[in-house]
Amino acid sequence: MSTGRLIVISGPSGAGKGTLVRHVLPRVPDLRLSISATTRPPRPGEEEGREYFFLPGPEFDKRIAEGRFIEWAEVHGHRYGTPREWVEERLADGESVILEIDVQGARQVCEQRPGTHLVFVTAPSIDDLRARILLRGAETEEEIATRLARAKEELALAGQYEHVIMNDDIELASDELENVIRDIIQGKVSC
Repeated sequence: MSTGRLIVISGPSGAGKGTLVRHVLPRVPDLRLSISATTRPPRPGEEEGREYFFLPGPEFDKRIAEGRFIEWAEVHGHRYGTPREWVEERLADGESVILEIDVQGARQVCEQRPGTHLVFVTAPSIDDLRARILLRGAETEEEIATRLARAKEELALAGQYEHVIMNDDIELASDELENVIRDIIQGKVSC
């Protein structure tokens, strides 16, 4: 059995990373989405172990000290991390794994796991990002301003990714992401 591929999907808040991944997952066999741990509180409708593992700060710190995250970062005042054991077990079983993480985390993963594939998702403009974040209805004006300032920094790093997908049409962007992932899994794309 061959080892699965590790695929990182990053992009600014509001780019639609999660939406695209949800569209693609059912279409690609043996593709799994990693569930991150976070110190942030759940948003309306989120469930423990489905969207995230919600951890108190001291437990998160303990797991960092034990090396139990393949990457972790502080983003928008909260910490997020990818459980190492879960990812490594899936890859060893021949499944490919998507990490939907920020650019800080992507850098850490690439340092630890050379051969990781990087995909950046973006939106047509900062105004589009703002409108999408507002539609969530979960952030304060201050949080939105922080996310948009961070988005500008992240957009400047898009050139460091193997693939950049413009999410201005959900169906077309989903098809493009699916094709990229299939090429990665089939070994048609090298890092």
